[in-house]
Amino acid sequence: MGGPVTATPRKVLEVRKTTIGWVSQFLRVIPRISALEVVMQPLLDLGTPREASAAKAAQLLTRLNVPERLWHLAPSTFSGGEQQRVNIARGFAVDYPILLLDEPTASLDGKNSAAVVNLIHDAKARGAAIVGIFHDEGVRRQVADRLHSMGMTA
Repeated sequence: MGGPVTATPRKVLEVRKTTIGWVSQFLRVIPRISALEVVMQPLLDLGTPREASAAKAAQLLTRLNVPERLWHLAPSTFSGGEQQRVNIARGFAVDYPILLLDEPTASLDGKNSAAVVNLIHDAKARGAAIVGIFHDEGVRRQVADRLHSMGMTA
């Protein structure tokens, strides 16, 4: 123990694809892909049938209050909060054992923040390890088991 951890690039990609889910602050996807397809993609990448992927994506988009009329449009045309909810749905589409969350509620109102908190609670209940950055103290209190505060340096 204590030595360097090494892996081939292919193994690193496999671990990222099957083990680690993430939600970044900003949604970065191909501009013309529909919101439904964006959320389905991680499932399709793992070989989940298209119909099951679409059903899971629809369930998450509904749970995150993304109106069904938007599902077949490109998220680049959405508001910041709508884009973030698509981003969150994508990050939670697969039941990853590890989730990395960067300000998942930053652009969201109280109702939509609560929906995200519920998703986080569900992931924790199934045993997911979650590392997150939460500037919203209320959300942080609801989801954190441990806190590490980062000080500001000049």
